Amino acid sequence: MRNTHSLFSLSLFLISSSFSVALDYSVITPREFLKDGDTLSSPDQVFQLGFFSLDQEEQPQHRFLGLWYKEPFAVVWVANRNNPLYGTSGFLNLSSLGDLQLFDGEHKALWSSSSSTTKASKTANNPLLKISCSGNLVASDGEEAVLWQSFDYPMNTILAGMKLGKNFKTQKEWSLSSWKTLKDPSPGDFTLSLDTRGLPQLILRKNGDPSYSYRLGSWNGLSFTGAPAMGRENSLFDYKFTSSDQEVNYSWTPRHRIVSRLVLNNTGKLHRFIQSNQHQWILANTAPEDECDYYSICGAYAVCGINSKNTPSCSCLQGFKPKSGRKWNISRGAYGCVHEIPTNCGKKDAFVKFPGMKLPDTSWSWYDAKNEMTLEECKIKCSSNCSCTAYANTDIREGGKGCLLWFGDLVDMREYSTFGQDVYIRMGIAKIEFKGRQVVGMVVGSVVAIAVVLVAVFACCRKKIMKRYRGENFRKGIGEEDLDLPILDRKTISIATDDFSYINFLGRGGFGPVYKGKLEDGQEIAVKRLCANSGQGVEEFKNEVKLIAKLQHRNLVRLLGCCIQGEECMLIYEYMPNKSLDFFIFDERRSKELDWKKRMNIINGIARGLLYLHQDSRLRIIHRDLKAGNVLLDNDMNPKISDFGLAKSFGGDQSESSTNRVVGTYGYMPPEYAIDGHFSVKSDVFSFGVLVLEIITGKTNRGFRHADHDLNLLGHVWKMWVENREIEVPEEELLEETCVVPEVLRCIHVALLCVQQKPEDRPTMASVVLMFGSDSSLPHPKQPGFFTNRNVPDISSSLSLRSQNEVSITMLQGR
Repeated sequence: MRNTHSLFSLSLFLISSSFSVALDYSVITPREFLKDGDTLSSPDQVFQLGFFSLDQEEQPQHRFLGLWYKEPFAVVWVANRNNPLYGTSGFLNLSSLGDLQLFDGEHKALWSSSSSTTKASKTANNPLLKISCSGNLVASDGEEAVLWQSFDYPMNTILAGMKLGKNFKTQKEWSLSSWKTLKDPSPGDFTLSLDTRGLPQLILRKNGDPSYSYRLGSWNGLSFTGAPAMGRENSLFDYKFTSSDQEVNYSWTPRHRIVSRLVLNNTGKLHRFIQSNQHQWILANTAPEDECDYYSICGAYAVCGINSKNTPSCSCLQGFKPKSGRKWNISRGAYGCVHEIPTNCGKKDAFVKFPGMKLPDTSWSWYDAKNEMTLEECKIKCSSNCSCTAYANTDIREGGKGCLLWFGDLVDMREYSTFGQDVYIRMGIAKIEFKGRQVVGMVVGSVVAIAVVLVAVFACCRKKIMKRYRGENFRKGIGEEDLDLPILDRKTISIATDDFSYINFLGRGGFGPVYKGKLEDGQEIAVKRLCANSGQGVEEFKNEVKLIAKLQHRNLVRLLGCCIQGEECMLIYEYMPNKSLDFFIFDERRSKELDWKKRMNIINGIARGLLYLHQDSRLRIIHRDLKAGNVLLDNDMNPKISDFGLAKSFGGDQSESSTNRVVGTYGYMPPEYAIDGHFSVKSDVFSFGVLVLEIITGKTNRGFRHADHDLNLLGHVWKMWVENREIEVPEEELLEETCVVPEVLRCIHVALLCVQQKPEDRPTMASVVLMFGSDSSLPHPKQPGFFTNRNVPDISSSLSLRSQNEVSITMLQGR
């Protein structure tokens, strides 16, 4: 019967495929087929199921059936991760039994949902295939009875509502396995699962080898003891941990309509992504966070800490000493520590409290399954067993409850400043003699402690005074009295950005993170916050405040105010809802929103903004970091130049200078600046030329790749120009009804003039604006600066034989 149905389905597909139109389904029945190009969408249009390729350059014909976030795009589940389709003739069918069946172009079954479960298929009366709003692909019998669901078969991603764990009755396990590479979704080297030996704990393993793993630890009622970041996230997510005789599992759900996903990547890192209001994936946290998170890096009874050199260092717990007299090796399977005074099973033994700890490995532990014992009852139970080495509460809520006992050496511990847990370790106590010495020691210790507190108080007061002093000097250094600029307090900015929450995170630049905010009057703002470890610093902050506060132009981003409080430095700008130019032109899907008319308007706007900086403003200003990421777009896609932290101002007739500190972005820098440190208004002209070519082609200069040569984008366009060959532009972006070919060619010509090797050959921005606004003949461009010419013969001599009127453009076919 199953074979008869399959043959009928295939015949039906052959007939329907002759009328190939891409469809978007909300539900699929056995009468429909999901072919390549079709999609199945969730009711809220957040998730989609369809066919996709991961490697458009190397293996464009390798197709996968998968589930993804629609915007921003992120794959969360792949059906045929081990068996890619070849070509675009594959299709998905839902059988009358409720099985999902994936076929290739030769009608060979590549994957089936029935192969991923051991349950016997039952006849379904009304099979349906849908995606829930939570991202669960569900095959059901009617609207209720679930026949199969993708949440039962996680890949490398956990979504809200999915679970990790094990069902002891059915032996079903829910675990993550990483992709092999970013472009290969087949199972990789790493897995994340719940280890149910002893008290259940989350463990990340490499190739199933526990000696090379990261242990997130056991559940303590609020978080896993080895993942303190979860404690910091408690305001964003609700975590649920279920443990019974039947099943143990962990899951999470978001609060405040937060969209998030947890991904195990191909390098063994666990990433928490949160979607911002700008529909961007923000990396909220990563585990392991540092080297000390790796399993038992220091051995038994030792803790790992990150030192001032940002490298791991081991130390024994108080009351323990290194097992080996030689210097420790920081490596997995290190020597570890032993008791300074051996334990003696109840005779002069005691338990010492170690607060703020990551609990030791619980693989060989006993725990109170009912979670009812008190801490004192737990201590008595441990004391009565000579093999018990430590105890702790299993649940830290409500003052602590439940009992956890360890037997054997305690491994994989570290100390936390917050969100750690108390563990009580058995210690041997020697016979106390010379009680007088003990009293003296206590007195001396008290005096030392008081002295330390006084020194700390003094240091704290001094730090506050110095911080206030530096803040006042900082304001004076900016020349606050000369600025026609509001100064906002930190509290106002904190309220506006919801205390700089992940949801309001817009991105990160050289200056630091940028957040969206809303002032009390309803005005939306963008807040640039100076980061202590940013590539730029206080001088760049001062520079940006001084320069942009005095500039006003429709193609420059408007500075609304700043915040200087102690060492906290922030700039408040008008909010640009369409983000930056690179967000659109370098993305295959979003670039379709920019037709040629809009691109030409952006090019003209940037040119006018630079002309104002170079010639028409009160100061002559060189931007020095003009790039797609520093051009913001307003509601109407009008460009606004931003980020003046690296800008330089000149007075009078001065127009060039030199520096020993070359700053900016490679790919946009002219040769004379990157090599010799010389910069002038012609430096910005070069960057502008690069940017124009990127806007036209949708390709980055440095990241450009071509099968025929090793040239960057400048070299490629130059080669096409002088060889009278077609220059490719994307078909979807430059729609035929808006694309003016002569205008495109003129823009390419002007861009090549701007990127010429020698600065004296480049036009000024005043000339560039005139070139765009007229039809006058243009000079022949010379060879551009900074393009690799390893595999191409000398083509500069052939320039005089070519005419720009002979060059054409080719529309690339959309994929």
